[in-house]
Amino acid sequence: MVKIVPAGDSASVEQAIGKRLKVICGANTSYLEDMAWIGDKTPMSLADVRVSPNNIVKPNIGNVELAEALNRTLTFTATEDARPVLQCVLFTAGEGKLKLISADGFRLAIQDIDFDGEGQALISRDDLAGIANALRKARRVNLSFEASGESLDGMKLIIDTEAIRYSFMSVEGTFPDYEKLIPTDAVTVIHFDTLEAAKAVSSLKVLADSNSFPIDITTDGELIKLSSPDDKGQAVIPADIEGKANKIRVDGKFLADAFRACNGMVDLKVKDGVTPVLFAVDGYQLVTMPMLVGGEPKAEAEAGAEAEAGEGTEAGEGTEAEPEAEPKAEPKAEKPKSKRKVKEPVTA
Repeated sequence: MVKIVPAGDSASVEQAIGKRLKVICGANTSYLEDMAWIGDKTPMSLADVRVSPNNIVKPNIGNVELAEALNRTLTFTATEDARPVLQCVLFTAGEGKLKLISADGFRLAIQDIDFDGEGQALISRDDLAGIANALRKARRVNLSFEASGESLDGMKLIIDTEAIRYSFMSVEGTFPDYEKLIPTDAVTVIHFDTLEAAKAVSSLKVLADSNSFPIDITTDGELIKLSSPDDKGQAVIPADIEGKANKIRVDGKFLADAFRACNGMVDLKVKDGVTPVLFAVDGYQLVTMPMLVGGEPKAEAEAGAEAEAGEGTEAGEGTEAEPEAEPKAEPKAEKPKSKRKVKEPVTA
């Protein structure tokens, strides 16, 4: 191991004159002057020097899988201020799993990751923006939950990397009882490649007259047909189909988001044309509401969260509120209090 430090006051007067660096290798010590080893023919080059802080991180979760989980859930958070709880991602850990859950009133995303720990926090989507990209560059990641100290039941989510500690305050609010919204009574299971299906959706989008473009998905033997309701265009892709023949209509943007999140082979589980459909792959589940024929996508009681004021799941508690068949006007909810993420540089 070679240690290089500024010469400073460690050298004698004779040594320090013109000397800039002190080099230590084992029991040997030497000094380098400015522009040492550089001649007229030395080519100019750039070096990326990284100074690592003294932060020992014991990893307990993969950096790539946590980044992927964030990307798979942040897309499906609500953007409207009237749904403040649904503008968050719920982190809940227990029984050997970490779950990231998000919902926007029409879709519900759940990602499971192997994790040894317990805790729960509701984190604003704005606080999590950009974190996935940073995690991909990290070498070691440790995730944990800590008491915030600001209230008796306040929590915060801590993500440690070798360079930065991220601290996220949990939002004050309730989250829906999402587990009862996952359909379990499918009569048709379609196994297909979402990459091919995404190309078909892009082709059909060109034919749409507006930003909202419904797409019909129809099973046909060992094929599925994606088509526009007005028969302007259709695409056929191979699939393994189990169960009954079926047909559903889904918003084209919803399909594009689902195919991008699944990114490969997926199981699409369908009951009928009005019941939520389920995309499932590798510990990831995405529930999506279909479109009624001639109508808009059907909503599920704000994915369970704010259909009834005062009811819900206090970060995991059960609720008996049933999903509603159609969206309805609801009182404007008070936006929850939250704190922005804090990046804490680690001192050496």
